[in-house]
Amino acid sequence: MSLIIGTRGSTLALAQTERACKALNNMGIEVETAVIRTKGDADTGVALHEVGGQGIFVRALDEAIIDGTIDAAVHSMKDIPAQRPRGVFTGAVLRRDAPEDFLAHDMPIEDVQVVGTASTRRRAQLLRHDPEIEVKQLRGNVETRLRKMREGEYDAIVLARAGLDRLGYTAKGERLPVSQFVPSPNQGAIAVVCRNDPEIIDQIAGLNDPQTRKDAGIERIVMQEVGGGCFTPQGIYCKDGHLIAEVLSLDGQRQVRIEEDISTPEEAEQCGRHLKKEAGDLIREAYKALGLVL
Repeated sequence: MSLIIGTRGSTLALAQTERACKALNNMGIEVETAVIRTKGDADTGVALHEVGGQGIFVRALDEAIIDGTIDAAVHSMKDIPAQRPRGVFTGAVLRRDAPEDFLAHDMPIEDVQVVGTASTRRRAQLLRHDPEIEVKQLRGNVETRLRKMREGEYDAIVLARAGLDRLGYTAKGERLPVSQFVPSPNQGAIAVVCRNDPEIIDQIAGLNDPQTRKDAGIERIVMQEVGGGCFTPQGIYCKDGHLIAEVLSLDGQRQVRIEEDISTPEEAEQCGRHLKKEAGDLIREAYKALGLVL
């Protein structure tokens, strides 16, 4: 049985899909790819919350799986929303790449005044680190963002280091430590989602990395309990069962943070509920500021 693997058309998405397809080929599984255009690819000039939030990169591929156009799709796992449609299953989570953010800049770090990002989390964490900097809206693929920085629109930009590594790009700058700049849930992980069909699931299962799947699963449970999606500045990161999770105000000046060792889904749920309760005011403030209804 040959599998049809769907992907977005960006350079990064294609690189990630090629990696998964090559691994499937090495397992003796024949694959072909299909490029699916998503709403997130079309609306690159506005903030994510204005075009539907986190799931905009995923919905079209989910629909193609459900209607049988494709059998599976490859995603940056951080783009997959907590709520998933019936009939779609996460068949595998590949071994995690670098989870941290990367601050790219060509000028001396002390001269950086304007930083580009579309992420409310990154914006809040940058302002917590330095309230004097200006954070400006920036969307687009990795190449576009790097080009805009080099053309002088921004002094620096924030990127996922995993994306740079997967594309083979080099950029001047520095890694941002996960202890201070807690990543988005599942950042650095690649997921292969598929139709909920035992034959397809069985073929894809060989790609799965158990430890990454466990850590990513803990992050997703906490994310689902907290809610807020990309609208609320929140970082959630788990490595070998050690969880760091935080919710920040939009200006980065207030935060609620937890660190726990997690061994079961139930413990992850408890941590998520506790974080949501303690950070309730920050979550409501973020929604209100963005003109959204919680």
